[in-house]
Amino acid sequence: MKVVVVGAGYAGMLAANRLAKKVKTAEITVINPRPDFVERVRLHQQLAGTATAATPLTSMLREGIASRVATVEKIGDGTVALEDGTSIDFDYAFLAVGSTVRPMPGTVPVGTWEGAEQARVALAALPAGSTVTVIGGGATGIETAAEVAEARPDLGVRIVGSAVAGGFSHRAYERVRSGLVRLDVDIVDDGVTEVTDGIVHLRSGAEFASDLTLWAIVSGVPDLAARSGLQVDADGRALVDEYLRSVDDERIFVVGDCAAVTGARFACALATPQAAHAANTLARLIERREPEPYSLRYVARAVTIGRKNAVGQFTRPDDTLRRAYVTGRTAVVIKELASRGGKYGARTGTGA
Repeated sequence: MKVVVVGAGYAGMLAANRLAKKVKTAEITVINPRPDFVERVRLHQQLAGTATAATPLTSMLREGIASRVATVEKIGDGTVALEDGTSIDFDYAFLAVGSTVRPMPGTVPVGTWEGAEQARVALAALPAGSTVTVIGGGATGIETAAEVAEARPDLGVRIVGSAVAGGFSHRAYERVRSGLVRLDVDIVDDGVTEVTDGIVHLRSGAEFASDLTLWAIVSGVPDLAARSGLQVDADGRALVDEYLRSVDDERIFVVGDCAAVTGARFACALATPQAAHAANTLARLIERREPEPYSLRYVARAVTIGRKNAVGQFTRPDDTLRRAYVTGRTAVVIKELASRGGKYGARTGTGA
């Protein structure tokens, strides 16, 4: 049985490794545009120069899994067509190309490997006293602003968003914002209309100069599913059935950010459970056992504020916020979230 996994992010890596463990006879090939697994949630550390976010695929994949560095042009009819004109046939496939970033002109994106590398070089070249602006009040923006401020205290750092830390509530919201303030990050609750010639223009009419402006908003998905003729929703995510299979082709499982799962937001903590479930489903089908529907369930939202501090807020299964939260050193917060999450904990590992 030939299985092709398109994409080597959190979802793709876990799906490949888990399937290799469960189905020993599967011939698995992982296709990715670069030879590395990029730990996307660490890209803010990559750009700040405090950690690396890339690990060779060969060291992440189980023995026996093949990898190929290539760009996929189209998937369907049991074939993955590559940009170089070659193709790979499959009995089953996993589409796991994740989400993407569409930066505003005049900004550098931090949610992609290429953008983070561009930002790292630009940041390293900034002299003391320069100003860095981070656009995006969600987790990516918060973590980026905090990491830059901690790594480069000689710079002025500003975070701009319609509601910075708005994804949290109650004391957790206060903890996140106070953590940013302790790192001397200037918080601006406003929308950005444009960035021109180093000037950031706000919805309120205010404007300010910025020596480096980073775009920390993840939006949209690659168009591979749509380009392949698969049905997609308004955001370009592939429509799936209750087992995470494309509604157009039951041989194609779609997992992670590119899957149109009702109620799902972009998050590696959702990508990995989806990948595990899809791999389990394929294993059950091969064994002629009845598959189980996928059930989305949230546990918490979490964000790091520099290298030593973090805040997590627990949620109800439908992602509505609870008052319960945990804060402190990063390792402590992660441990607490995992212990309370149990089966549905925020897992970011790519093993099986």
